[in-house]
Amino acid sequence: MKKHILLAGIISAFNLIQAQQPPTAPDLVEKSVSDHENMREKSIVKNLPFTSIGPTIMSGRVVDLDVNPNDPTEFYVGYASGGVWHTNNNGTSFTSIMDQAPTQNIGDIAVDWKNGTIWVGTGENNSSRSSYAGIGVLKTTDQGKTWKNVGLNDSHHIGRIIINPTNPNEVIIGVTGHLYSKNSERGVYKTSDGGLTWKKTLYINDETGIIDLVHSPDNFNVMYAAAWERDRKAWNFTGSGDNSGIYKSTDGGDSWSLITSKNSGFPTGEGVGRIGLAVYDDNTLFAVHDSQFHREKKDDTSDSSDKLTKDDFKSMPTEEFMKLDNKKLNEFLKTNGFHEKYRAQNVKQLVSTGTVKPNDLAKYLEDANALLFDTPVKGAEVYKSTDGGKSWHKTHEEYIDGLFYSYGYYFGEIRVDPSNANKLYIGGVPLVKSDDGGKNWKIISKENVHADHQALWINPNKSGHLINGNDGGVNISYDDGEHWIKNNTPAVGQFYAVNIDHQKPYNIYGGLQDNGVWTAPHNARQDQSWKQYGSYPWKELMGGDGMQVQIDNRNHNIIYTGYQFGNYYRIDQEKNKRVYIQPKHELGESPYRFNWQTPILLSPHNQDILYLGGNKLMRSMNQGNDWTAISEDLTNGGKPGNVAYGTLTTISESPFEFGLIYTGSDDGMIHVTKNAGASWEVISSNLPKDLWVSRVIASSHKKERVYVTLNGYRWDDFNTYVYMSDDYGKNWKDISSNLPISPVNVIREDPTNQDLLYLGTDNGLFVSLNSGNSWEAFGKNLPMVAVHDLVIQPEAKDLVVGTHGRSIYIADIAQLQQLTGNSMTQEVILFDINDIRHSTRWGNKWNQWSETYEPHITIPFYVSSSKQLKANVVTTNNIVVNSLALDADQGLNYKKFDLTFSDNGRKAYAKKNKNANLKKAANGKYYLPKGTYKIIAGTKEKQFTVK
Repeated sequence: MKKHILLAGIISAFNLIQAQQPPTAPDLVEKSVSDHENMREKSIVKNLPFTSIGPTIMSGRVVDLDVNPNDPTEFYVGYASGGVWHTNNNGTSFTSIMDQAPTQNIGDIAVDWKNGTIWVGTGENNSSRSSYAGIGVLKTTDQGKTWKNVGLNDSHHIGRIIINPTNPNEVIIGVTGHLYSKNSERGVYKTSDGGLTWKKTLYINDETGIIDLVHSPDNFNVMYAAAWERDRKAWNFTGSGDNSGIYKSTDGGDSWSLITSKNSGFPTGEGVGRIGLAVYDDNTLFAVHDSQFHREKKDDTSDSSDKLTKDDFKSMPTEEFMKLDNKKLNEFLKTNGFHEKYRAQNVKQLVSTGTVKPNDLAKYLEDANALLFDTPVKGAEVYKSTDGGKSWHKTHEEYIDGLFYSYGYYFGEIRVDPSNANKLYIGGVPLVKSDDGGKNWKIISKENVHADHQALWINPNKSGHLINGNDGGVNISYDDGEHWIKNNTPAVGQFYAVNIDHQKPYNIYGGLQDNGVWTAPHNARQDQSWKQYGSYPWKELMGGDGMQVQIDNRNHNIIYTGYQFGNYYRIDQEKNKRVYIQPKHELGESPYRFNWQTPILLSPHNQDILYLGGNKLMRSMNQGNDWTAISEDLTNGGKPGNVAYGTLTTISESPFEFGLIYTGSDDGMIHVTKNAGASWEVISSNLPKDLWVSRVIASSHKKERVYVTLNGYRWDDFNTYVYMSDDYGKNWKDISSNLPISPVNVIREDPTNQDLLYLGTDNGLFVSLNSGNSWEAFGKNLPMVAVHDLVIQPEAKDLVVGTHGRSIYIADIAQLQQLTGNSMTQEVILFDINDIRHSTRWGNKWNQWSETYEPHITIPFYVSSSKQLKANVVTTNNIVVNSLALDADQGLNYKKFDLTFSDNGRKAYAKKNKNANLKKAANGKYYLPKGTYKIIAGTKEKQFTVK
C-alpha cells in the first residue's frame, strides 16, 4: 500500500515539473462551434454528398440508455462518439437525432418522457484514451431537429444527468470535468429553470469531479453523488485519490455531505477509485468501487507449481540463475514468447559473461499492457448500506476477479433490480449478476454480446428484461441474460485507421476501437438482408483493438495488421495463415516502447519492405520475418508512468526516393532521414513543443515537400496545428488558416491535384483547394464527428473517411479534383455526366405491391456565385427535350434530372422523329429513349448516353 502511494507520488511530482500546455479556454471552444457552423453554411463544397457505408454489426461504445417507462420498446442510446439514436420498435431500427448537433461526443442522456425534452451531457463519462471532450449540455424539444447549448461549456466530460420527475425544469448534473487538466467547472450543478441558469451545489477541488449521480426512486430529495479524483496524462493515469468518495443530499441536490468517512466502513484514502451507485429505496443503496489499494500478499509455501515466473528473475542472483534447470528455463522462455535465439544454454552464456543480468528476463517482458495487468490492485468491490449511507459493508468475501482488471477508469456501473434488492448487476469485462445480494456472482454475457459493458437498464415491471449497452452496441434479454438479441443497425463504429486496395470493386479495411479489424468491398450492400442469406458482407480479420492496416499492392491477400501496443501480424487470406511479426529488442536492452496505435508502413518502393515504429524505427526487408532498428530512440525518451509514452505515432516514406523517411512521435519529435536511417535530423525544433504528432506525410507531388499535423488533445489543448514545408522540414509554414479550432488527426494530399488537401479533426472534415491558404468545410450527410483517418482510392476517385464514432463514409471527389485556381474563375463549369442504362421499368412498378421505379442522373457543376441556372437537355440533332431551372449555390452543385420529356420537348421530339414510339409510363411520365444527349448551360455543355 505504502509502495503504491509512494510511486503515485513520484509520478505526480514528475508530472508537475513538465512543461504544461494550457487547456483551451471555453469561450474559444464555443466560438469554434459557431465558426464551424457558419463555415459549413458558406462552404463551396457543402453540397458534395457523402455516403455512409457502415459497417454496423460491430457497432461502437455505448455510454447510456434511457427507456420509456410506459413502453420499453422505445428508448434512446447514447454512443461515446457517435451521438444519440432513437428506436420505437425495440431496437429493430434506430434513427440518429444528433446529425444537426455540433458534436457527437456523449457522456450521458436524460429524457423527460412526459414532455419529450431530451438532455445530453456531452463528453464521454469514461476516462479512456479515446474518451473525447464535449461542449457542455445540449437540449432539444423537437426530437433533435434543433439543439440548444444550455451551459457548462467548460465541463468537457459529464458523468450523469437526472431530471426531477415532478418538475422537469429541475435538473441535476454530475460533471466529471477535464480529463487532462485541472478545472473548476466540475462537481454537481443544478438548474431550476430548464437550463437558463445553473448553481454549483457541490465542489470538492479542481481535480475531483462527479462520475455518478442517483436519487431514491421514491424521493427525489434523497440523492447520492460519487466523487472521483483522477488525473490523466499521455504517459500516466492516476485513477484514485483521497478526495474520491460518496456524498449525500436530502434537499434535492441543494446541499451535500460526505458520507464515506473513515468510520463508515467504506474505503477511504489514496486508493479510492471510481465509484458507481445504485439505489433501491430511501435506505438501501449499493456501490461498486474500483479499489486501487494493493492486495495483501499471501504467504504461499506450497509447492503447487514449480514453473518460473517473471517475478522470479527480478531479484535472482547470478549464481542462482546459473543453477536453474535448463528444461525449466526453456519452458519459461518459450511460454513467454522470447525470440527463438534465446534458449537456456545461450542465455546462461550471456549471463555468465555479464552481458545481461537475470533481471533483464523480467524487463524483456514488460510493456505497457503487461504492466497494466500486472498491477496487483483489489479491483471491483461491492458495498451495501441499509441506513442511507451512514454505514457500509462489503457484500462478498472473495475478490471479484476478472471483471475490472486494472481498467477501472473504463467501467463503474452497478444496477439493482427495482423489484428485488438482492438482484444486482455489474458491468465490466464481462457482465455479471448476483442473486444473493452481492455475495456470489456469475457471468451473464453470452454469444452475440461484447465483453465490455457500460450501461444497463432493468425493466421495473418485468424482472429479467434487460437492455445492455456495451462496446459492441446494444443487446436485449428477456430471460435475465440467458439469451440476448443483438440490436446493431446504427453505423457508429469507432475507426482508428482505414485503408484500401486496388481490386475491382476495391476493398476497404479498417481497425476499430475494441472491435477488431474488418474488411469488405466498398460497395457492399448495407442492410438487413444479410440475415436472410447468412453472410454479413464485412468480415473480421482480427480481434482486439483494431489498428493500422497495410495491404501488399502486388497481392491483396497479404495484409499487415494487428491490435494495440504493436502486436502486428502478417495475414495471408488465401492460405488462411497468420504470422506474428512484432519486433523484439535484444536481451539486455531496454524494451521497445510501442504506442497504443503503433504505426506501420509498406515501402512504396518495395512491398517486401515493412516499417514499424516503436521508440525506434524498425525495418524488415522480408515481410516482417526479421527486423533491424534503423535509428536510435526518435523520441524524448519516455516518462515515468503506467502508459506507453515516448513512442512513434506516424511514418511516411517519400514516393520519390527510397530511404527518404519521416517519423513523428507522441512527445512532439519529428525526424527525417535521407539515407535510409544511416543518419537522422530533428526537424521539429521550431514547432510547438510536446504535442502528439498525429501525422507526417511526404508529398507525392514535390520531393522536398512534407506536411505535419500536431494534436494537443492530451493537454486539453484544442488548437489546430497544421504545417507544410518545402525544404524537408527545415522551415515550416502554418497552413491552419481559417480552420475552426479542433485537434487535428490526419492530413491527406490529393494524388492528382497538388493544391488539394484534406484534413480530419476531432469535429469534422475539411478541404483546401489552394495548398492550405484557406479551407472549406464538408457537411452534406456528414455529421460533426471525429475523423481519424483518410485514404483516397485513386482509380475510383473516392475519398474514404474513417470516423471515430460514425463508421465509414465515401465521397466521389472526381469533380473536386478538377477545381483549380484558374478553373474557379469561370462562371460555370459542367463536369462529366455518367451514362445510364435504359430500362422498361422506368416509371413503372415491378408488381402491384412495389414502389414505382423512377430513374435519375446527376448533373455535377460549379458556379462562381450563387444563381439560378437554366440548362437545356438537347439531342444530338439539337432538339430541346427538357429545360431545367437549377438553383445553384456558390461552389459545387449536384442536381438530379429524372430523364423525362417536358410536354414541349416530347412534342418537338415526336415532330422530328416520326417513327418514335414514345409510351407513357404508369406514373404518367414520358422517358427519354436510348440515345446520346447533351446538357447545355450557357456556353458549357456535357454529353451523356442512355444506353
